[in-house]
Amino acid sequence: MSAAGGVEGFMPFRGYRTWYRVTGDLSGPRLPLVVAHGGPGCTHDYVDSFKDISALDGRAVIHYDQLGNGHSTHLPEKGPEFWTVDLFLAELDALLAHLGIAERYAFLGQSWGGMLGAEHAVRRPQGLKALVIANSPANMHTWVSEAIRLRRDLPVEVQETLHRHEAAGTLTHPDYIKASMAFYDRHVCRVTPWPAEVARTFAAMDADNTVYSHMNGPTEFHVIGTMKDWTIEDRLSQIAVPTLLISGAYDEATHEVVRPYVEKVPDIRWVLFPDSSHMPHVEEKEACLKAVSDFLRQQDASERATAGTVSA
Repeated sequence: MSAAGGVEGFMPFRGYRTWYRVTGDLSGPRLPLVVAHGGPGCTHDYVDSFKDISALDGRAVIHYDQLGNGHSTHLPEKGPEFWTVDLFLAELDALLAHLGIAERYAFLGQSWGGMLGAEHAVRRPQGLKALVIANSPANMHTWVSEAIRLRRDLPVEVQETLHRHEAAGTLTHPDYIKASMAFYDRHVCRVTPWPAEVARTFAAMDADNTVYSHMNGPTEFHVIGTMKDWTIEDRLSQIAVPTLLISGAYDEATHEVVRPYVEKVPDIRWVLFPDSSHMPHVEEKEACLKAVSDFLRQQDASERATAGTVSA
């Protein structure tokens, strides 16, 4: 199915359907880039800008809505035991096979998507040639402790509202949601008002928060879901592909949050965006897309050089 900006389709997966969109030509010479959204439980909308990389350098860019989200099958009846890292890794493997790119691709994951990308990369899939980890934690305990530290800089009345409702368990109260937005506007997306694509993702999560609530919890800084003890720190040395790390100066993924990637991934480079929080691809779009494109062009060139050496 053709659509503005790409070709859309659905992949069958375990009796359900996963929506995807391909922008650009999958048969082109450059590494196709698969983009995974965050959450867990967001939609592709807020990372939609990465499709413009196709216009920058001619590579195919693939977006998809992970199961339970966006245009993919929603399963509000499924409990926390259903929504696992292994489920989403299997979905990713199925998508790569469905598109015929499993032998050669790059992967970009934003926030939870980067966590998923790291989990994918430590398994050393043969076809993964480059990895981009954008604004992602390596350890959820560090993520929460840093969120608590950032909260201490919020206005006192906002902090009191958050604490009061968390203690009472009234996390859906309008006052709690409003207080949470004070954090989001500082450390998630600093563009005000939020761009339409960001607003669409949050509206979709408000309509169905099944995945987010089970895996994360009610907010970014109140993590009580099944991912609360997740870490990949002790496995990062197993990532065997060139890796680009992205974060923002005001990011909820603080320096301490992303530090394990910098220190433990063998072949990594880090780009910090000075005017961004958690969404440099929105907040400093041009610079962010260029950084990703430049990194992937380097991998394209390395791949060609290696192929030339082998041929010679």
